Amino acid sequence: MRLSGDLLAGFVLIYNSLVLLYFFSINTGYLILLGLSGLELRYHLKRRTVDICQEEACELAPDVAIVVPAYNEKATISSSLASLQELEYPNLELIVVNDGSTDDTIKEIKEKFKLIPVAREPENAVESEKVREVYKSVSDERILVIDKENGGKADALNAGLNYSRSDLFLAIDADSLVEKKSLQRLIEPYLTKDTNVVGIGGIVRVSNGCTIKGSEVVEARTPNKLLPLIQVMEYIRAFLFGRTGWSRINSLPIISGAFGLFKTDLVKKMGGYRTDTVGEDMDLVIRLHKYMREKGENYTISFIPDPVCWTQVPSSMKVLSRQRNRWQRGLAEALTYNWKMIGNPKYGSIGLLGLPFFFVFELLGPLVEVSGYVVFIVSFFMGWINLPFAILFITLALVYGILLSVSSLLLEEFTLKRYNDPLDRVKLLGMAFLENFGYRQLHALWRLKGLIDYFRRSSSWGEMTRESMESED
Repeated sequence: MRLSGDLLAGFVLIYNSLVLLYFFSINTGYLILLGLSGLELRYHLKRRTVDICQEEACELAPDVAIVVPAYNEKATISSSLASLQELEYPNLELIVVNDGSTDDTIKEIKEKFKLIPVAREPENAVESEKVREVYKSVSDERILVIDKENGGKADALNAGLNYSRSDLFLAIDADSLVEKKSLQRLIEPYLTKDTNVVGIGGIVRVSNGCTIKGSEVVEARTPNKLLPLIQVMEYIRAFLFGRTGWSRINSLPIISGAFGLFKTDLVKKMGGYRTDTVGEDMDLVIRLHKYMREKGENYTISFIPDPVCWTQVPSSMKVLSRQRNRWQRGLAEALTYNWKMIGNPKYGSIGLLGLPFFFVFELLGPLVEVSGYVVFIVSFFMGWINLPFAILFITLALVYGILLSVSSLLLEEFTLKRYNDPLDRVKLLGMAFLENFGYRQLHALWRLKGLIDYFRRSSSWGEMTRESMESED
């Protein structure tokens, strides 16, 4: 009996040491990404010179279709579409795809934008659910509205691609507001880089708490509610050091489905978006890497940190848990569908660095983190580990998390500073500390549940509630 207890204690000590090594490895990787992000931000800010709307540059601007899938988005669709009308860009199509909404989404658009039925033939380059009617706006000829049977977000995007006549398309969410000059800045790499730019993403920021008038964020403010405030911190960290760092070495595995620009013909040639996944945005980007690598073409998939799309984030624990569950399932699906690329030198840096990192640390991270907490607590109370080890374990977990968040805030402060009120900066700094005590652990549980649901073949999207984006007077 004594021998078996000693064996168990020895096993637990080894497991705790492996978890400690895992935490050290993942956070070291994040620190390297942070350094790459600093270099990329510095490079980008020095080169930010293009103004598409200057008269001499307008002829160079490619046509862009903005595709907005909408399902039960009555509360936000008018504000979102109005913000797109205000974009300072010369050659635009604005395509709203009503994906079988059960609320008054289509009625809202008809009334606000004076729609009439039109005969417009699709290319049918990619499959989608049946289109019931196509409308054109009398008040703005750039607006095209497609009313179709429900098929999900990816299916709606595919329908929009079939009706697009533009060189590029920008996929955004229906609860988003795009800043006026954002598309100009997003398009810049297509005009300035000497490689084939096949995809590019901008930063998504949290609109909760901001002062919004009409279709414009007139003052960036942080939310007063704790849950959205923590998400502001998360978004800053994820975009400014995560995606910026991966972009630096052309290994970016995801462009947000809320704000991504792609070559229309290329995506059609690849068959459009996959409709059997809740992670269609990540899957598309990985497939773009795969397609271009297999063709042996010189290409770039980039992230630019200053074109801004503002979006609502969940303000309830229930809705947020569904969202993070879905994101984890989408990650698992994207990596599973493209598993042959992981660790494969044929696919360059995305195969050797980007995808292995996401598999080991992002996909398996919740399993290691949650099990590590459980085993650590049990072993501590059983007396199987000593106090110095316990202190080291906790310190490593907390200090690294705080360091990365604070460093991300410094990148924000010294490069793309959006929050001018000192109180907002203090609140975000507070979140860099507070999120490590409870929220981080809860978030790991949500992601672990998402991983379990992936193996259970769950395909649920999860209901997302929306509110009007315009600030009350």
